[in-house]
Amino acid sequence: MGHAELTLQDHAVSKRISLDEYWMPFTPNRDFKHDPKMVVRAEGMYLWNDRGDRLIDASSGLFCVNAGHGRREIADAVSAQLRELDFIAPFTRGHPKQFELATRVAELTPGDLNRIFFVNSGSEAVDSAMKVALAYWQAKGQGGRTMFVSRERAYHGVNFGGVSLSGLVNNRRKFGPTLPGIAHMRHTHLKENLFTPGEGLHGADLAEDLTRLVNLYGPENIAACFVEPIAGSTGCLVPPKGYLERLRAICDQHGILLVFDEVITGFGRTGSAFAAQSFGVTPDLMTMAKGLTNGAQPMGAVAVSERIHDTIVGAAPEGAIEFFHGYTYSGHPASCAAGLATLDIYRSEGLYERARDLSPYFLDAMFSLRDLPVVADIRGYGLMAAVDVHPDGVPGRRGHRFQKLLFDAGLHLKATGDAAIIAPPLVAERAHVDRITETLRRTLAAL
Repeated sequence: MGHAELTLQDHAVSKRISLDEYWMPFTPNRDFKHDPKMVVRAEGMYLWNDRGDRLIDASSGLFCVNAGHGRREIADAVSAQLRELDFIAPFTRGHPKQFELATRVAELTPGDLNRIFFVNSGSEAVDSAMKVALAYWQAKGQGGRTMFVSRERAYHGVNFGGVSLSGLVNNRRKFGPTLPGIAHMRHTHLKENLFTPGEGLHGADLAEDLTRLVNLYGPENIAACFVEPIAGSTGCLVPPKGYLERLRAICDQHGILLVFDEVITGFGRTGSAFAAQSFGVTPDLMTMAKGLTNGAQPMGAVAVSERIHDTIVGAAPEGAIEFFHGYTYSGHPASCAAGLATLDIYRSEGLYERARDLSPYFLDAMFSLRDLPVVADIRGYGLMAAVDVHPDGVPGRRGHRFQKLLFDAGLHLKATGDAAIIAPPLVAERAHVDRITETLRRTLAAL
């Protein structure tokens, strides 16, 4: 394959680095090494590449830097924590910030989702939620409930549990049959809802797929139904009106746990702390990550209903471990410090409210692109939207080229297939939205 190197220009003295050794995730590595897109610095709404060019961050890093880049409050909190206590084993030992952060998160979660289990990523949060569901039914004496229901076009991380739930074929096709006992409902991206801002009018009846699976497998065999309130990584699929409410009702009818994957939608993306509150539907478990620490430290969590937590804990003998699960870095001191500082920023700067106020202007700007011939669909809710481009004969090829051209034009965003996903930090202002829109329009017109 040859040898790839890059000379970093954004240094007082240029520096040669090898590109061979690092195997990049979710990246066409050969293409990257031929045409590297390198970022060396970030502040506020902006990134800088290795040539010193400034780019606007139109996807909050990877949907996580909700408060903007380079927040000194978070860096100082992490630095102070590492000097005070860098690590303590999370098994049978604790440190105060774990409990403080769990309390602060529980203040934000809906209903009785007041028991917080810390992990290190969204992928770990999903697998942990699956284990919580299985442990709950074991504790209830209904150990036959081992099946899970998910959806087509779902993304639930990349561990084997999440890949099994996934409805994205490229995330599954190289890894065999994955876990048994997973059934998939249809996705909700319907042609009747194309170019519709917010919740579409058509498709609430797709929730009846869950009823069909209940009738096929029996409710006594289904542990939980996993859904993203807004399917994010696949391209911002907003639920139709009434869809999530109907899923909740079917789960209640048959005793199935409803799990919301809020790894992307959590911490203000929809104008509320969580999308569950924006849509008025409370799940039994909820996964989160990304915005929990503003992307400054790896961290995720599962918010668990008190009912579920108490059932699992109460079924174990006194003095015994109640839930045989966890990670070396669960509730890491530095991550907890970052989380506390992040939640302080969200609250003191009113970022959830700012996102809600900016959303109409943002969505109007995104939907103004519908006149361009290359645009196949636009969707959006809160401060997240997707612009689909018509494929050029090979699925995903035009979308990949689109995001590369945008980077060169001074705009960073995430693309999945032929969908470009726009999700700016919650600190964005109208001028930032204008620049994002202008760059999108100019690049789409030339695509």
